[in-house]
Amino acid sequence: MTADLILRGRIITMDDARPFAGALAVRGEHVLAVGDDLDELDGLRGPATRVIDVDGCILPGFVEAHGHFLGDATVQSPALVDIRPVVLPTADEVLAAIREAVATRPVTVCNGWEPLLQKGLPEPTLSWLDGLAPASPLIVMHNSGHAVFFNSVAMRQAGLSLTTPDPPGGRFSRNVAGELAGAAYEPAAISMVTGYLREGVTDITPSLLAQSARVNARGVTMMSEMAFDPGVRPLLEKVPLTTRLRLYEVSTPALESDAAPGAGDDMIRQIGIKTWADGSPWTGNLAASFPYLATGERHAPNYSDAELLEISRAYYAKGWQLACHANGDDAVQQVLDVWERMLGGRPDDRRLRIEHASSMRPEQFERAHALGITCSLFPDHIYYWGEVLNELFGPDVAGRWAPIGTALSTGMRVSLHNDSPVTPANPLHNIAVAATRMSRRGHAFGIGERIGVRQALRAQTIDAAWQLHADDITGSLTPGKYADLAVVSADPTRVQPEEIEELTVDATFLAGRQVHGDPLA
Repeated sequence: MTADLILRGRIITMDDARPFAGALAVRGEHVLAVGDDLDELDGLRGPATRVIDVDGCILPGFVEAHGHFLGDATVQSPALVDIRPVVLPTADEVLAAIREAVATRPVTVCNGWEPLLQKGLPEPTLSWLDGLAPASPLIVMHNSGHAVFFNSVAMRQAGLSLTTPDPPGGRFSRNVAGELAGAAYEPAAISMVTGYLREGVTDITPSLLAQSARVNARGVTMMSEMAFDPGVRPLLEKVPLTTRLRLYEVSTPALESDAAPGAGDDMIRQIGIKTWADGSPWTGNLAASFPYLATGERHAPNYSDAELLEISRAYYAKGWQLACHANGDDAVQQVLDVWERMLGGRPDDRRLRIEHASSMRPEQFERAHALGITCSLFPDHIYYWGEVLNELFGPDVAGRWAPIGTALSTGMRVSLHNDSPVTPANPLHNIAVAATRMSRRGHAFGIGERIGVRQALRAQTIDAAWQLHADDITGSLTPGKYADLAVVSADPTRVQPEEIEELTVDATFLAGRQVHGDPLA
């Protein structure tokens, strides 16, 4: 058996059996062999074998274990107005973009409103939104994904009335008379405002292909969709993607899915159910043991213990992996209490997931790990919102936010994520932030939570793939696995951590086929 391709250079395999190599052989879609040098693989060379010397470093393709592939594709499509702080950093730019869209579009949907970063934005009240767009629908999505603001026309077109009740797990803002006041919080309520916009959409191919190309350019070969709408499945399955997807369907009051756990193939597979125990620190509905300093307020979890237990038990009994969003330590405590009761106190091997775990306490990580629960953490909260955390909750909370070092100290396998489109999927940037704990303004937050670069690489490759139940096919450059790999301009372990995000992804391969970068030669 001969190789179709042999790459020679610095290789970090993320395979504990052989962590480093100097040559890698690919046959068809899979890694055929790895060796210390080309001579070790000489027997695999045939007359048609291409041998390429690679500058930089060869790594497994990166895995974004908590992302919103479809959501990211949607908000960066021409159908929406992208007002995220990573695109429009100032309030003036945001307001100008909204006004222009209202003047030129029959329906205006904007995504990325973030007054904590875009200083000077007005309160998006119903009257303000009606003043901007008195005759056409206007919907403005908060950057966190945990709130939308809407005008009266959008409310009517969504089929809502002033007396529409709150759904389980979500709520609407209301005036003193108890009538809807132009804001929806949490996915259960948000979907009631935005759901009708999907009607009539028959082709999302261009947006999905563009999204695949964007993440491939960052070296990503696998990504999750953490808020999957099964109604999109027929459209999704028609698209020749170059990114593997793992889908988590949103829990519903019906407590069931029309798919079976694991349905799909190695490219697109539905593996889990997602729910939200609390909201976002940026929208004021974090469920934590500490208050918002400006108001002294604390927020309760989205569900009662009984409600979350009912949801969890129903899907767990049908074989699903569960993933629960929990930013605040009170929300984490609720999830741990509920899941321990569901499991009967026995450790679980289904890789149940707590998402973000932003203010999770050391003893909670210990308890989670003992139950077989794993966490996915969001270091970009430190990079973009480090100073905001200090303002909202004080230096102690800011310093222990996104406690990746604490999680790893328990022996837990974790992943790192960008929660795109909240922040762009960019694993090299994520690795740098996890290793430095530096904000974009140059301040360090919680240096005791710094982790090593190799630990961070694991959390963006093999351990992230493990969380997605895909470590048997990807996540490391191991013979028999798919040849999913990224060629980076230098070895991340051989540069200073703060320099890692300056590295470039020169090429990305999916199943042995180059899907990003100039052809290697």
